[in-house]
Amino acid sequence: MKCVDDFRLRLGGRELVPIMIGGMGVDISTAELALEAARLGGIGHISDAMIKTVSDRRFDTKFVSAKQKRYKHNVANVDKSDVQFDLGDVAEATRLHVGRTMEAKRGEGLIFINCMEKLTMNAPRETLRVRLTAAMDAGIDGITLAAGLHLGSFGLIEDHPRFKDVKLGIIVSSLRALQLFLRKSARTGRLPDYVVVEGPLAGGHLGFGLDDWMQYDLRVITAEVIDWLSQEKLDIPVIPAGGIFTGTDAVSYLETGCAAVQVATRFTVAKECGLPAKVQQEYFKACEDDIEVNGISPTGYPMRMLKSSPAIGAGIRPNCEAFGYLLDAKGHCDYIDAYYREVAAHPGQKNIEVWDKTCLCTHMRNFDCWTCGHYTYRLKDTTRKNEDGSYRLLTAEHIFRDYQFSKDGRIALPE
Repeated sequence: MKCVDDFRLRLGGRELVPIMIGGMGVDISTAELALEAARLGGIGHISDAMIKTVSDRRFDTKFVSAKQKRYKHNVANVDKSDVQFDLGDVAEATRLHVGRTMEAKRGEGLIFINCMEKLTMNAPRETLRVRLTAAMDAGIDGITLAAGLHLGSFGLIEDHPRFKDVKLGIIVSSLRALQLFLRKSARTGRLPDYVVVEGPLAGGHLGFGLDDWMQYDLRVITAEVIDWLSQEKLDIPVIPAGGIFTGTDAVSYLETGCAAVQVATRFTVAKECGLPAKVQQEYFKACEDDIEVNGISPTGYPMRMLKSSPAIGAGIRPNCEAFGYLLDAKGHCDYIDAYYREVAAHPGQKNIEVWDKTCLCTHMRNFDCWTCGHYTYRLKDTTRKNEDGSYRLLTAEHIFRDYQFSKDGRIALPE
């Protein structure tokens, strides 16, 4: 029986261990986690979700407080159209995070950044262009385009000197989405270097409908993508993601022609992960019934998370003046509508509840939106209990090596 280490991912002229750690924001996939993946010969992701918050935490910048002060006068205003991001600040924060990470890189692997189109930031094209170009300026090895169709994203950066050099990939959840992306990007003369096919068992935002996600299967979608690319004679590595919990799971995909696998859920309980330790214990304790797919994200995408997430039902005032990453081109976010609807329905009430949407920016910033993969309930089986009843955190190297070398569906417990 083969193990993952019997395969190699070929990107350009490089050969890599075919393990990619997904880019979980906000700084859940930390630089430290990505650096371990690269050191071990695979691919690690950082995320540019709420990049100014990440910069403030890591480098003691003051981007968030400066923006909040600038727009303090607008806090009680339902109209957020005037709340704009300083593009220079976005670029500087991105260059700081990416640049410092790349300076620390060791080993033969690569570090990519996950860039979500749904972070529209009140100026979708302008802010996306800045985020992409700043990451390339700072030396990132690759960019994974996520949470959106990205039909115009290649066009935003085609004039950048690294456009042909940096590895560019796209996350899709259907063959049709990939076909649309390739059709729209064709005029740039640039194919993606890899395609991540994300299935319905992934964590966080899903590329399926709230009512029909369970009808889809990652293996079926992945096979459709591989077959179509072969028919079109397009040599693009395909990387499945979502529900690949063991090295044996990974091998079953690699043997069908996949180039690598993207994994994330098991790394949420790594010491290098950005989740607070108390939240990691919630992940360990979770049972299958504790996990749900709901529609509370203002993006319109379904999200998988723990039912006990403090973000669910929380009626906090929209914090767009400080954050505002989900404001569309007109300064609108669905949570603003939901919040003020409840305020109007409960006049004079100090604490209100909003159940249909959540202030995703604030709750992700505070680690109160506990997004997770379907198999999070199996995390308790990957480690040992401490004497106090808590579960032992694992190192990223331990988890990575287990994926790389395990066989027969086994999971190596820590010593």
